[in-house]
Amino acid sequence: MERQSNQEEVNMKRTVFLGALALSGLVAGAAAAATLDDVKARGKVNCGVTTGLVGFAAPDANGKWEGFDVAICRAVAAAIFGDQEKVEFVPTTGQTRFTALASGEVDLLARNTTNTFSRDVDLKFEFMPTNYYDGQGFMIPKALGVTSAKDLDGATVCIQTGTTTELNLADFFRANNISYEPVPIETNAEAQQQYLAGACDVYTTDASGLAATRATFENPGDHVILPEIISKEPLAPLVRHGDNDWGDLVRWTVYALIAAEEYGVTSENVKEMAASAGSNPEINRLLGTEGDLGAMLGLGKDWAVNAIAANGNYGEIFEANIGESTPIGLARGLNAQWTDGGLMYSPPFR
Repeated sequence: MERQSNQEEVNMKRTVFLGALALSGLVAGAAAAATLDDVKARGKVNCGVTTGLVGFAAPDANGKWEGFDVAICRAVAAAIFGDQEKVEFVPTTGQTRFTALASGEVDLLARNTTNTFSRDVDLKFEFMPTNYYDGQGFMIPKALGVTSAKDLDGATVCIQTGTTTELNLADFFRANNISYEPVPIETNAEAQQQYLAGACDVYTTDASGLAATRATFENPGDHVILPEIISKEPLAPLVRHGDNDWGDLVRWTVYALIAAEEYGVTSENVKEMAASAGSNPEINRLLGTEGDLGAMLGLGKDWAVNAIAANGNYGEIFEANIGESTPIGLARGLNAQWTDGGLMYSPPFR
């Protein structure tokens, strides 16, 4: 009788546990669907971007936002609506970006944001696939004659508040037993102004950001980016924790752009390739000519086709906005496809 009682207790606990699990799943599912439902009802994606960083996110002369991060937002809008213009760009600073995302002001943040433990776990954000592998560097006037960051003892350094660069900078100078005087700034535009005015000897941020900033100078050749890269800065779009369906949509849109480059699917040929199934099952599934992966995301079969057609695959987006043929002049490096020795790699579409 005691054994039967114990078994009944175990069964009861198991029933309660499974019931709670099912209930939590329903609640989580409802919360997860909320963002996509809101976006569809609103008719546009609200995307948080930087206040202005040429090549990554900045308005052109006509006020239209362009750039590497902007293209990610447009791809998501195209995947949902079939129209890359159904997106509103919300400028955010290093200080305001997380509040904008947490409060629901933006659905997605795509603005040179480093994936870190505390941002993921403590701030409750979900990082999407890394879209740029970066590292923190230093830019100085060539006239200073400095060739190494280790020779910057006593320098004044412009640094954006609310970023990972603050702690990285302190760690680097402490490790090398040298001192510095921080010059806090809020935006890249302010940093550029202060740096060119001589308010600081050095500007430090992600190396890609330094290259983008230097490209806007009247005399870019008068400034050098020192060889030291003092950190790992995996930059990625991010969404709120709990929005699992929305996270899946953004995640796999980014992966679709990466996979498209690997398989030779471009903005020019994607429509033609999607018109009929080819010999590569992976491409067929990606483009919706085989199976219906889009339905799993709450989207149409052509979701990836529309995302790729918007501004091209990952490689096209990179080259058009920040690549070696642009004034910013960034080489692919770690951001090359895995088949070319880089880190860009998409899981299978199956």
